[in-house]
Formats: sequence, structure tokens, C-alpha cells
Amino acid sequence: MERDYPLERVRNFGIIAHIDAGKTTTSERVLFYTGAQHSIGEVHEGDTTTDWMEQERERGITITAAAITCFWAPTYLAEADRKDAKKKFRFNVIDTPGHIDFTVEVKRSLRVLDGAVVVFDGVAGVEPQSETNWRYAEEAQVPRICFINKLDRTGASFERSYKSILDRLSKKAVRFQIPIGEEDKHEGVIDLLKMKAYYFEGNMGNQVLEKEIPEAYVSDATKYRGELVERIVENDEGLMTAYLEGKAISLEALKETMRKAVIENKIFPVMTGSALKNKGVQLVLDAVVDFLPSPLDIPPVKGLNPNTNEEVLRHASDTEPFSALAFKLQADPFVGQLTFFRVYSGTIESGSYIYNSTTGNKERLGRIVRLQANQREEVKKVFAGEIAAAVGLKEAKTSHTFSDEANPIILDQITFPEPVISLRIEPKTKADQEKMGMALKRLSDEDPTFKIKSDQETGETVIMGMGELHLEIIVDRMKREFSVEANVGKPQVAYKETITGTAEVENKYIKQTGGKGQYGHVKINIKPLPKYDPEEKIPKNASREPGFEFVNSIKGGVIPIEFIPAVEKGIREAMDRGILAGYKMTDISAELTYGSYHDVDSSEIAYKIAASQAFQEAAKKAKPVILEPIMKVEVVVPEKFMGDITGNLSSKRAQIEAMEDRFELKVVRAQVPLSEMFGYVTALRSMTEGRGSSTMEFDHYAIVPKNVELEIIEKRTGGKA
Repeated sequence: MERDYPLERVRNFGIIAHIDAGKTTTSERVLFYTGAQHSIGEVHEGDTTTDWMEQERERGITITAAAITCFWAPTYLAEADRKDAKKKFRFNVIDTPGHIDFTVEVKRSLRVLDGAVVVFDGVAGVEPQSETNWRYAEEAQVPRICFINKLDRTGASFERSYKSILDRLSKKAVRFQIPIGEEDKHEGVIDLLKMKAYYFEGNMGNQVLEKEIPEAYVSDATKYRGELVERIVENDEGLMTAYLEGKAISLEALKETMRKAVIENKIFPVMTGSALKNKGVQLVLDAVVDFLPSPLDIPPVKGLNPNTNEEVLRHASDTEPFSALAFKLQADPFVGQLTFFRVYSGTIESGSYIYNSTTGNKERLGRIVRLQANQREEVKKVFAGEIAAAVGLKEAKTSHTFSDEANPIILDQITFPEPVISLRIEPKTKADQEKMGMALKRLSDEDPTFKIKSDQETGETVIMGMGELHLEIIVDRMKREFSVEANVGKPQVAYKETITGTAEVENKYIKQTGGKGQYGHVKINIKPLPKYDPEEKIPKNASREPGFEFVNSIKGGVIPIEFIPAVEKGIREAMDRGILAGYKMTDISAELTYGSYHDVDSSEIAYKIAASQAFQEAAKKAKPVILEPIMKVEVVVPEKFMGDITGNLSSKRAQIEAMEDRFELKVVRAQVPLSEMFGYVTALRSMTEGRGSSTMEFDHYAIVPKNVELEIIEKRTGGKA
């Protein structure tokens, strides 16, 4: 079976943005204009294709990333060519959530995509989640096109939104289009490279009309085209020389150089329009074809050979050994577990065996499906550069690598943010008890930012996630998809503990009973671990991961090598329960420096207990502190409420970072401890007559003030501080 689309005509891209900037509305237009669906669904009517979960339709937000395959012929082709299937491009599009609680979906989608369209609200410009998503795209080195949407809204301003991109995201952004009119006068857009005006008429704006630029816009368009051309020619010496000599440069040469610059993340073209009013979306699709990379344009993917630990590369080619990354699991009511994967090299057929190089196991790949959101199309074979979903893989998890067994490779794992909020949850009936365990496991497999743990003291189940909405959706899904009824406690902050000093402790664990005794003797040194940097060279005798480092400095075999892992395990287990208030400890480096052993009595369990006790004693001496999650908060209010809002935030231990104007509203940006923000949305509404709004996302962990620390300890220990 041959590939039906050449790789250079494939585009894997995501649509990313802050909540309510119009991603899903833009995705619906993409589906309509590419012919993948015959009518346009609207978010406010609850009938969109990509928001297909009941919870998404009820709330009008995107929760899970939806994958869509569709085909597009650029609008600038002749009519006959646009109908020719060989001239079309295959788009694998992922519509991602904008709400911070579901940030995991954006992060894992960007890991497997080659490009992104970043959508901005034309009134608000850059918003907090736009910054987070942009940061994820920077980490993944994903080329981007910016689309300033909603220019038909009252208060919309292309220039103000464009300036916010330059100020808060990147100076590499450049105007590629300017709008013809704004707010209720928004009629179309001007392409600065071609110097033509475009209008959108017919059924749902499906006819793109090219006209001359209206007189009133000619001088602006000429000025901005000069800026755009300068930015393009900077990337090519030959063009730069021709430009400085005053020679005319062809449109083809400009487009070709701009494509290279966009793929290398040197330019981010800024486009504009209104998805809801059907203006500008087709030109964004043309730009995806012209400027975003195909799988052939991106560097080969790097990984490690698990047998030799050597770095290996895989190019986007059907003839190279098979390699793919599982980036998302989804429980499907009709076919069971779906495992979404991106193929980086080689091919795989349904019915064959798939080798999981992360676990070293093989599983039969029963069926492969390509998705139109929640509609499935079965395929027999997938090729390099494609995104598909496998049905029924039992052992695959997010971040696992599939590869050719004879040429194994493990691709870089996706790192996910730690949960910051927790809830106690208990089944309502005995029948719910068994089902609840299974449901929670399935949901945590799907979502790596959702964690479950058991409280050792009370035996209760605690679920942890990225925010109140995140956990609310999890409980709702448990009820609807798994028919589990549960009682839920109040949201709690996920505090952590760490140390600020150093300490060295020696500990012997000796137990003499009848017969064989127990003997473990260790000396450990603990110190704070500086912020984890994956690029940092780790010493050969250390194992390192975010939050913990174990250094084995034993010389001359004073502790036999087979007992060293038991020492590390003992320290890890001791870190699960902090010494101030029982919260998990983090950011600690533990070095094993000395010890001894007994020929007969030494055992793994003895060293584990000795190390655990030594760590607890050392942690008490090393100036322990409690850490709390600090949130990045943005509050938008009418000016007359400004004083009340800033005063209220200050009373919540907030650090106000900036205040600015947005249309006729005031925007306050602050960093506030999560523990102070429960119920804030309701309080904000009552303070502002219902006219204020706020967004909040996790930023970092910080040491809690002493008075707050005492309160936390008292609550956790029932006054036994």
C-alpha cells in the first residue's frame, strides 16, 4: 500500500490561544472551507465538531485537544487546479484548549506538531494563557503564524493587539496583513506582500475576492510593506544586496525567503480577520501552506538507543526504521482506549505487532484510525509524518515511544507541570468503590497532570489536578462515563516542603532477633537542589530528575553496590512525607558519603530503613520550609472599581506587577498565593457589579511566610506543632 499524499504536501499544525480568543470558531471555519463538513457549528450554540464532549458543549470551552484531518488547495490557484486532488495539501490540525487547567493538552500537542497558528482576541491582545502557550511553543521550537481574531468586536484594535505581541511575546513578529476597517466597519484584509485587498463574500464568506487596495489605506500599506520586506531580506545576503541597490525583488523570492525564516523561527507573520464573521480564515490556511513546515522541513528527531545509550537520529522518511511517540490517551465510548501517536519515521500497519521501546514489551496493533474530532475513519497503514490513533493498546502511556524492535529508540519524554490543588473523594456506595478505582486509573492514564494518592493516616483517596475546574470536570466525567457516584471534599492547596540549609547525619539500623539480625549503616549529606536544568551536566555518580538528586560517593566498597539502590529508595520514601506538615518534599540533593556492612546481617530492608531515618533526622536540621503554589492572576475591571480590586488583592498577599489600560477597562497583573484565591471569581463579581473578570494560572512555588507556615502546620497536625 502506497502513501496517498507526498510528505511535502502534509502540514501538522495546532490552533492555540487563551480561553475565548476564538480557537474553536476558527477550527470550525477550517473544517467548513476545507470541505470536511457542510455546515458551520458555533460554540455558543453547542454544536461544534471539535468540542464534542458533553462537558465542553455545556460550558462552551475546549477541554480535550481534538485532532482533525482535512485537505486544502490554496485560494491563489486557478479554479481547475483547486479541484485537482493532487494540488491539495493534507492538514492534520489539533484544536487545543485555552483554559489553564487543561494546559497539558497544549504542551503535549506542541510536542508532536510541526507548526502552530496562535489566535489572539482583537480586543484583549496577549492574555496570560497566550504567554504560557507561546512559552511551550518556544520550548518545542515550533514555527508560528499569529492571527489577530475578533476584529469585528467593539473595542477591537489591530495595532494595539500587534503591539502587545511585540511587547509581551516576541520582537520577531511582523505585520503580514492589515485590516480594512475595525469593529462594525471591518470589511476585509490587505496582504502586504502582494499589495492586494481581500474581501469574503458568498455562503459563509467562501468566495475570496482580490481587489485593489482602497485609496485610504494605500500609504499605510506601502509603509508597512517596506518594514515587512526589510525583515525578510535580512535573512538572505543576496536579497539584502539587491534590496540595498534598489533593485525590485520578485514575489516568489520574497515568499521563499520568508518561508525559510518562519521555519527557523526568525519571523512570526501576523495576520488578521474575524473567524465568526467569516473573514480572513482562508488566507491563514494559505499561509499555513506557504510558510509552515512540512515534516521534511523540520530537523530529524533525536532519541537514545536503550541498548547502548547513544544518541540516534530519525529522519522523516518511510524507508527509515519505524519510530513514533504516543502523546495522548483517550477513553472512547465506542471502541475503548485510543492511543494517539505521531509517526516520525518508517511505517506501521494495522494487525502487526508494535514494539514499545519505553517498556520493552510488544503489543498487537489491532486497528488504526484517523480522526475527524469524534468521527473515526479506519486506515490500514500510517506513514512517516502522520498523526493517527491506535485502538486497544493496553500498556501504552503518554510519552511512550514505539519503534522498530531491531533498531530501538526512546524519544525525549514530555514533561508535565505538577498538580497544585487536591480534593478528598470517596465513593457513595460499596458498588461505587471498585468502579471508582478503575475510573480514576483510566482518567489519570489519559491526563498526566491528574494524580491520585492515598492518605496513609486516614486511608482516604486524594485526587490532585491543575485547578478547581480541572477536578470538577474529572468528577463529572467519572459520573457520566463510568457511572460512579462520589462525595467530594473542599479543594485544598498542594503544598510542598523543602530545605534551605545543609545537614550531615550518620545512622545505624541494628536489630538483633533470634537467628539472622538486621544491619544497615549510612552517612548522608543533604543540601538544597538548585533549579533543575536538563542541559546541566550531571556527575557520573549521580542520578537526577526534577526535584531530586541522589549522589553515590561510596569508595572502596564500604557499602556493597547491591545495597546502594535500597539507600536511594529509603530516601525517596522518606521524602514522600515531609517533617513539618507531612507534605511531599522536593528540590533536595542527597549524597551517600560513608557507611559499613555486616557479612551476615546486612540486607536491603536494613539499608532502606537506615537511610530513611537518616534523611528524616537530616531534614529536621537543614532548615525545612513549606512551599506554596503562586498563581499568575490577571483581573480586568472598569476603572471605578480599580481601588477596591488592588486593595483586595493586597490583602491576599498579592504582589502587583503591572497595571495597564485595555480599551475602557483597567487590567491588573499580579502574583497571588493559590490558598488566597478560592472563591475569588464570585467575590470579584460582587465587588464589580458583575462586570469584572479574572484569569489565573500556576507560575511557581515559593516559601510561605512564617505566620502562614505555623497555621498550615497547626491545621495538619491538629495543634501538635
